[in-house]
Amino acid sequence: MFDFRIVERLHKIDEHIQKKDLKYHHRRVLVNKEFTFDAAHHLHCYEGKCKNLHGHTYKVIFGISGFVDEIGLVIDFGDIKQIWKEKIEIYLDHRYLNEMLPPMNTTAENMVVWIYEQMENALAEKTNPEQDLRVEFVRLYETPTSYAEARREWMIHE
Repeated sequence: MFDFRIVERLHKIDEHIQKKDLKYHHRRVLVNKEFTFDAAHHLHCYEGKCKNLHGHTYKVIFGISGFVDEIGLVIDFGDIKQIWKEKIEIYLDHRYLNEMLPPMNTTAENMVVWIYEQMENALAEKTNPEQDLRVEFVRLYETPTSYAEARREWMIHE
């Protein structure tokens, strides 16, 4: 179909494309970003191995939706990373979760809602009303095959 070639010159704004053409559509788009963290915890009122202090390498996935801005971005992936690093990860990574999180049993089910709320609050501070950014879901993997999830539609109906 197309032969391989080396690009000889990069496209330039206002020469090869106009600024008005950078925004291609007016549709809501879901973007995802993943992070990992290591933490220790134990469960209260639970009879099983998890009543003892132990640790996990957690994976968290954020699904954030919105409308693209004038250059075609919903949200910069770097902005999601900055929120994660500054507002959420500091409470989780290499921490004893039972003392870092609000009073709760540190189950994946409780933690995923807390993480969802932190991202939702941080996005509200950054929100451009025209983009209508919102957290659609947060998925928290406690192991590679086990996760809990909080979804926007569940959060707004409670």
